[in-house]
Amino acid sequence: MAPGQKGASRLKAALVFIDESGFLMAPHLRRSWAPRGMTPVLFQRGRAWGKVSAIAALVVPPQRNRVSCVFRLHPNATIDAGLVLGFLRQLARHLGDTAFFVIWDRWQPHRATRVRTFLARLPGANSHLLPAYAPELNPVEYLWDYLKINPLANLAPDDAEALAVLTRGHARSVQRCSTLLRSFIEHSPLSLRLK
Repeated sequence: MAPGQKGASRLKAALVFIDESGFLMAPHLRRSWAPRGMTPVLFQRGRAWGKVSAIAALVVPPQRNRVSCVFRLHPNATIDAGLVLGFLRQLARHLGDTAFFVIWDRWQPHRATRVRTFLARLPGANSHLLPAYAPELNPVEYLWDYLKINPLANLAPDDAEALAVLTRGHARSVQRCSTLLRSFIEHSPLSLRLK
């Protein structure tokens, strides 16, 4: 990681951490409080196979003074190289003329030929792969953990569209919380200092 970070600093480039995840119809169960003698009951729709696939990026600008979050949700879809490419196009428009380093894991769609070709043709874009079996190095993993364990815990929506609406609402509230986004970067074992 150190050579990529030094290169990004030298080139005054943004660091973009990207990761994907999925949210299922079955709730992520967490312990909750209830009055004594009234066991909480969670009703869930049976045989519900809907899901929401998500892709997100935490963007640290060249000044290293803040962190922003960009995400996309895909109800009842599986993330493939085409969806990753679409997200990268959206991200490139979001960043404008800023050079950036994409830092992500070694998942096959990240290494797809058309994704690598797109990044190679994009001026100012570079790609770096994280070491294998090291999800703790990607701060976006902490975003997924936060969403699943905190606001979306114990929720059992009726369908994938309702799950997408709930997920989008909570992800947007995280987008607006700069201290929480900074904590994802600071909690990772990366040697990246924010101002």
